[in-house]
Amino acid sequence: MALKKTVRGNKKIVKTNLNKIETNVNSINLIDEALTKYHNYLEVEKNYSTYTVQNYFKDIQDFKKFLEVEQYGDLLKIRSENIARYYISYLVNLGFAKKSIARKISSLRAFYKYLVVEGMLERSYFENVETPKLDKQLPKFLYQNEIELMFNSIDTTTSIGKRDYALLELLYGSGLRVSEICTITEKNLDFPNEMIKVFGKGSKERYVPMNQRTIDSLKEYIYLGRPSLIQKVELNAPDELFVNHHGGALTPRGVRVILDKIIDKTGELGHIYPHMIRHTFATHLLDGGADLRSVQTMLGHENLSTTQIYTHVSKEQIKESYMLNHPRQKEK
Repeated sequence: MALKKTVRGNKKIVKTNLNKIETNVNSINLIDEALTKYHNYLEVEKNYSTYTVQNYFKDIQDFKKFLEVEQYGDLLKIRSENIARYYISYLVNLGFAKKSIARKISSLRAFYKYLVVEGMLERSYFENVETPKLDKQLPKFLYQNEIELMFNSIDTTTSIGKRDYALLELLYGSGLRVSEICTITEKNLDFPNEMIKVFGKGSKERYVPMNQRTIDSLKEYIYLGRPSLIQKVELNAPDELFVNHHGGALTPRGVRVILDKIIDKTGELGHIYPHMIRHTFATHLLDGGADLRSVQTMLGHENLSTTQIYTHVSKEQIKESYMLNHPRQKEK
């Protein structure tokens, strides 16, 4: 009798364990399905770059790992907004900056909103969770003399120098993002009308003006610089306008390396990142009297509020100029 009870008990345990395994497998399959669908959605429907999609998924995977370590369930079994708040506290304790935390929560909010829309979840527990308030920081920019130092440090007698000069002209002269510059082809350049066709975030098309100095530097690079750079790979030369010293398409990381080398040659400027030159483009335009809507269009900003921050930069520049140059201030 005792043996029969033991056998029955063991069978129950085995059955329970099998049910748990089956449940876990089903849960894993559902999560994999959700992640695959979301990946396709970001790539195909939203048309996000590979880099952007990778960042979204890193944020999701970090949260997934947090749930596993803390034993809060899985990505599809969150039942309380408190989990989201615990995660924010967890990130704070790890020393993440407010901006990084806000980005991670934004990624998760978008992911769970998608799951609700697709009917894979009834509701999102990230929708109403507040992130730490970001410190308001004005974008950093360069003064005119600092920009000129950068241009003057480039040796335009070499093919590499012609490329670097044209690159800097596009960054400062037209305010393009690095990712946009790296995808430009010669077909995108409309020299007669002094315009560039640019494909921005989400492959949204816009036209940005070029000044004559930019046009001249681009022509010099195209006709005198680029041919020698692609000489080794002429038959397999990339469509992209800007190439590296091996003749391959230039990457955003490559642009940062080029800027670092230019800065090193000046010997007078601190750390400068590509987006700072885009900030400089916008600030100098507004200082010169350009209207906000035109600058918004040139930058490819969806919201005017994103562009308005540069008006605050201009005010700061006016104040600094006053402090440095007014006789009364100098006496003080």
